[in-house]
Amino acid sequence: MLSVLLLILIGGAALWLVLEPLRRAAPEDPDAPERARLLAERDRLYGELNGLEDEARRPDLERRAALTLRALDALPPPARTGQPGRSRTLALTGVGVAALLTVAGAVTFIPRWQLASLEAGEASKVQAVLKLPALKATAQRTERSADYLAWGRAAFDSANYDQAVSAYGNALKTDPRQPEALRRLGILLLTRGEQTGTPIKAEDAERAALLIRAAAQLAPDEPESQLLLGFALSRFGQDQEALQALERYRTLDPAGRDADDVITSLRARLNQSDPALKLYAGSCASCHGASGAGGIGPSLRDSTLSRAALRSITVNGKGAMPAYPRLTDAELKLLLDLMEKWQKEG
Repeated sequence: MLSVLLLILIGGAALWLVLEPLRRAAPEDPDAPERARLLAERDRLYGELNGLEDEARRPDLERRAALTLRALDALPPPARTGQPGRSRTLALTGVGVAALLTVAGAVTFIPRWQLASLEAGEASKVQAVLKLPALKATAQRTERSADYLAWGRAAFDSANYDQAVSAYGNALKTDPRQPEALRRLGILLLTRGEQTGTPIKAEDAERAALLIRAAAQLAPDEPESQLLLGFALSRFGQDQEALQALERYRTLDPAGRDADDVITSLRARLNQSDPALKLYAGSCASCHGASGAGGIGPSLRDSTLSRAALRSITVNGKGAMPAYPRLTDAELKLLLDLMEKWQKEG
């Protein structure tokens, strides 16, 4: 709090010193054309980002926005002329104080004020872009796994995927069992075709799947492990396994919304192809989860109840479980067969 107050006082003094001798003279700003061009470019990029429909263009637009912000920050303040004698001295002193203030603020909290106008996701990506050069230099100097991971994380988050591949590849050289590096290299390899427009080779797809599966086995309780595993499995048409992984992700990270669209799509495909799942989705999934792994209600996959007990609870209800006495014999058989199948699968 004291540092903020001190900054305000210094800023006010510097502003007065600069403006007092120059208030009657407002000369032409030599950087005005470039500043106007950069501001227009910034507004145009923000407008495109706000109305973006093709998500494949987002990384490039965000990178260009970050570079535009940096270019704006690099421009000097608008030039002002002073008056002869004492006024000129005051103006030069004020410019010096303002320059010191700018340097001090640039490495503390002034960038946060600039980022406050951005959405949370955009601000995070801009910050990641700004950190990249220093993180890369540190990792290349120390060659430590933690530093490679920090560099890779910033590159991945800011959509600098070539740098992310390099950073995570070096991290795996120092620690071949590093889950984050394994799964992110896997997903980058799997989606490389979308970034380059070149179809992925079968052997590359298999290699990517192995990397992602290995990461999920090494770190099964990390939400991103299950998220990327679910995405990968859905690409290979393993809908049921993909749905289980993505529901596991939602359990590990209840606030995570990255998998919502894929989960909806998987449920629709599964329900259309399997009448038992379609019936289950309409009556039971809201409590027991789309794949029976549990939710508000207990997991059906962990159940040890006999078929007779399952039938009785389904028809008559028990505790918070509602009764479904209107199910036909055929519908009841479908549900019981499905629940017994899940018990065997676990």
